[in-house]
Amino acid sequence: MAKEVTAVAAELRESFGKGAARKLRVLGKIPAVIYGHGTEPVHVSLPAHRIALLLRRANMLLELDIEGAKQLVLVKDVQKDPVKAIIEHIDLVVVRKGEKVQVEVQVHMSGESFAGTIADFDTKTLLLEVEATNIPENVTVSIEGLEDGAQIHAKDVPLPDGAVLISDEDALVVYIHTPRGEDEAEAETEVITAGTPAATPAA
Repeated sequence: MAKEVTAVAAELRESFGKGAARKLRVLGKIPAVIYGHGTEPVHVSLPAHRIALLLRRANMLLELDIEGAKQLVLVKDVQKDPVKAIIEHIDLVVVRKGEKVQVEVQVHMSGESFAGTIADFDTKTLLLEVEATNIPENVTVSIEGLEDGAQIHAKDVPLPDGAVLISDEDALVVYIHTPRGEDEAEAETEVITAGTPAATPAA
């Protein structure tokens, strides 16, 4: 399922630097810059709370209302305070309908592997080239009935129409394995015990 375009009100800003950014955050706003398509960077501020909620989802496509002018943008980079986890700055890139962009998309699993086995991710995202206005929420791969030792590589993951895989097609995505059981652990303990010299009784 493709992402919906979300409308967000933005304000132009003329003050820059750390001091100006701190003042914006006190007012509940986040500094951001819009760039792309050979245009001059545009500095704006965005509503902090609304943006924080939206950024819980990856690859957010926003339609900014910049004092009456509409601009379609993709969230490209989010800078956070490493301690407080507060959003400090956002980079936005201009996109146009029909334009292709490269984005990291999450991989989901469906179904259940063979009884007694476990399915684990080696990588949870794939880099895809897709239309900017048709970015998938995720891609899904089936593990139904797969047995111990089975592997799913990037080239095996079904992609939505129009999407192109940019990641290495041989990259391991999911692998199926059997967890180490109690019997195996006990057998190993017996081998170790058998190789240990018996204690000599005290005289």
